[in-house]
Amino acid sequence: MVARPRMPSPRSPSRRPVRRRPAEILPPELRPGRAIVRASAGTWTLQTTLHRHGLGPVAGVDEAGRGACAGPLVVAACVLRPNDAKRFEGLTDSKMLTPAAREEFFRLITRRAEDLSVIVIPPAEVDRRGVHVANIEGMRRAVAGLATAPGYVLTDGFAVRGFGRPALAVPKGDLAAACVAAASVLAKVTRDRIMVELDAELPQYRFGEHKGYCTPVHDAALAEHGPSAVHRYSFVNVAAAARRARGVPVGDPAGVGGPVGLVHNEGPLDEPVESTAGGGMQL
Repeated sequence: MVARPRMPSPRSPSRRPVRRRPAEILPPELRPGRAIVRASAGTWTLQTTLHRHGLGPVAGVDEAGRGACAGPLVVAACVLRPNDAKRFEGLTDSKMLTPAAREEFFRLITRRAEDLSVIVIPPAEVDRRGVHVANIEGMRRAVAGLATAPGYVLTDGFAVRGFGRPALAVPKGDLAAACVAAASVLAKVTRDRIMVELDAELPQYRFGEHKGYCTPVHDAALAEHGPSAVHRYSFVNVAAAARRARGVPVGDPAGVGGPVGLVHNEGPLDEPVESTAGGGMQL
């Protein structure tokens, strides 16, 4: 009688592979303690903590014009000197500053910052890519435009990949981190100046007043004059005004140069970083 070859028994589906614990690089007694940065500690604490842990220079990144239906999207990256906190007393989110205070901080930042980079993204590129994608790409370009590669990048609100450096999403970053607030001022003032220049070229839209955002004054100008070359045709109100100007029914997408509908992708690429129960962030 010929013996039948013995077949290997199939692996039990209930058995799970044993996961080995990663090797410890440092024994517990030599590991640095985890830093907890609380929002109440001040806008320079996060940057100072990162520097103290050898992760500087720290770049803050922010944008201006994401919600506007006309004009460019402007993104800025800024690295502040670690010991300049007293010189920047009162620096906060650019939207909370008066125009005069923004201009003053803009001059101070451009004079005192260790490094900065400002990227202007024209409306046509915003239409082609979508607002959120154009914003993310602008952030990467702004960081890449810094003269010295930062050791760490802080973004406002949502996480961004692709910097080639560690990055942290800071909830309300322009209120919590001075370098992000500085980036917001650079972006806001640069964009406002561009919109004032456009107001001189296209006075019928009153860009100097509303800076391209969707206000009743701007909507009335769109209804009367139709959109211009600096409007974003991916915004539904601009697309509708373009149809009316061409005599096309609002429900008919034909005849519009840009995509119809609101291409306003505001969602984050990654989940936001959760804060600790004590109101701080762990690094």
